[in-house]
Amino acid sequence: MSHIGKKEILIPEKVSVTLDSNIVTVKGPLGELSYNSVDGITIAINENIISVTRKNDEKKYKELHGLTRSLIFNMIVGVSEGYKKELNLVGVGYTADASNNNYLLLNLGYSHPIYFEKPDSIDFETPKTTTIIVKGINKQEVGEVAAKIRSLRKPEPFKGKGVKYSDEHIRRKAGKTVGVGA
Repeated sequence: MSHIGKKEILIPEKVSVTLDSNIVTVKGPLGELSYNSVDGITIAINENIISVTRKNDEKKYKELHGLTRSLIFNMIVGVSEGYKKELNLVGVGYTADASNNNYLLLNLGYSHPIYFEKPDSIDFETPKTTTIIVKGINKQEVGEVAAKIRSLRKPEPFKGKGVKYSDEHIRRKAGKTVGVGA
């Protein structure tokens, strides 16, 4: 059996989970998420515990067993606590401003500012002009939006300039002057 799939999920007090045929709906203080499960995967709710089982040991169902359990767990965490990713801007003049509710204004060393449109389910915060916090209830959307912002100016290996995750380590390369021999 799947090591992750066989773990039971405990439902917190402030979260309600409903099961309608194959559709799991999770409601919490931060919002509501739903997931349409595959036919071979069975989801059972007993009081405040969710268990996920599969109909047989085919490879397809083994793969979907752990995935389904993880997605439901991520939805529960998302509607109760939420997810966030922190990005840092490294470089002279690199700034971010989230004062407008419709977009994120980025100055990343190009000749023009970048207006990054804010998705409906995502919120931006800029506690400092060089820090961006991406918040939301859907783990996948938060990671996807953070990756799109990072792709606007990836960190380069020589000076480390660019947009990077706060916990990311950039491998630095030596410049030309170090390798020149006599």
